[in-house]
Amino acid sequence: MRILILTLVFPPDSVSTSQIMGDLACDLQDRGHDMVILTTTPHYNRDPEAEARQPLRSAFGRVVQKSDFHGIPVFHVAMPSKKSSVAMRLLSWIWFHAVCTVIGGLFLPRADVVLAPSPPLTIGINAWLIGLIKKMPYVYNVQEIYPDYAVDMGAIKNRLLIKILLKIESFVYRKATKVTVIAPYMAQKLLKKGVSPKKIQVIPNFVDVDFFAPKPKDNSFSRKHNIHNKFVVSYAGNMGPGQDLENFIEAACILENRPDIHFVMMGDGMLRSRLEQSVQGLSNFTFLPYQPYSLVPQIYSASDLNLVPQDPKIARSAIPSKVYRIMACGRPVLATTVPQSDLATLVHEAQCGIVVNPQAPGLLAEAIKQSASAPERLQRMGEAGRRYVVAKFSRQFVSALYENLLKTVIQNKDSFTHFIWKAE
Repeated sequence: MRILILTLVFPPDSVSTSQIMGDLACDLQDRGHDMVILTTTPHYNRDPEAEARQPLRSAFGRVVQKSDFHGIPVFHVAMPSKKSSVAMRLLSWIWFHAVCTVIGGLFLPRADVVLAPSPPLTIGINAWLIGLIKKMPYVYNVQEIYPDYAVDMGAIKNRLLIKILLKIESFVYRKATKVTVIAPYMAQKLLKKGVSPKKIQVIPNFVDVDFFAPKPKDNSFSRKHNIHNKFVVSYAGNMGPGQDLENFIEAACILENRPDIHFVMMGDGMLRSRLEQSVQGLSNFTFLPYQPYSLVPQIYSASDLNLVPQDPKIARSAIPSKVYRIMACGRPVLATTVPQSDLATLVHEAQCGIVVNPQAPGLLAEAIKQSASAPERLQRMGEAGRRYVVAKFSRQFVSALYENLLKTVIQNKDSFTHFIWKAE
């Protein structure tokens, strides 16, 4: 197969979706398929180590640069940092979509299929336009359900804009040959939106169980930050409004009289400055900047509990991929989410951790305190999580699901091409 992955983020950017798409591209290439990537320049979670390994060079002047990712050609459309103003980021997204359509539709070789992960929702329009020009189908991969995610978080309130986005969402689902979602409840939501059950397929996100593997708690990361001899509760990731991180800090305040329990938070995001200021003076809290991707297995292994938080408003529109990485490292998950979410269901089924209601810092502090006195129970949870993720969410297993799906799409491309061109 000749496969074009059209994605907003891709290595050397190190946000979770970019790592998943990078691993998937490598796996599909290893299975004998020709891959090409159309994405942005690194702008989300900048990783100097990764960028040094994957240098960018000019392809179409400064507009589009090119890199090599394990033998896969990657075309990067210029994109400013995520820290830019909202207006600048909006203009940049419009720019990205326009350039992608031109480059993908006119300059890149024709592929057999396009795989387009969201967000943003509008990348589905790009995939459809490129497919229209090249007469090829596209698969829309839903990592987060938009516009629901943004509306539920209160980021979008204008009724007219919401109505327009819902129309775009319906168009993207209708024109996609297949729509993949990463969790069962997300599939139910799409069914309620009127998406055909024949079009939806659940393919979970995966984890590299060789790279993310159990390591000693006493490692170079824990030694560097002097937490190797403490009970550590950590959060590593995006610091945005959907993470419910304020309650994590409140739990640390409640447990400040327990010097044996230490809280660690690391990452970046729009709330980072505010959260960092709120932990000033807490003796049991370490706040760190974004850490290189290569250190993530050590970070999880250094932690006795790894927080996976979800704001209740968006708990049924996404599932954080970090949960699989924590499980792969053999450490228990501390999930703050609603009981009916896909995340809660996963933790209960795998018996790999603890689920606490969100926005309840007292309950969270109590769960942490009880866990600190039950090391054997935590060890069993970590071991159970590792077994579960190896069996159901390994990189090899999930990549094979994608390969089979894309083969099915291509084998039926004559009917799908007719569907693309059919007036509705």
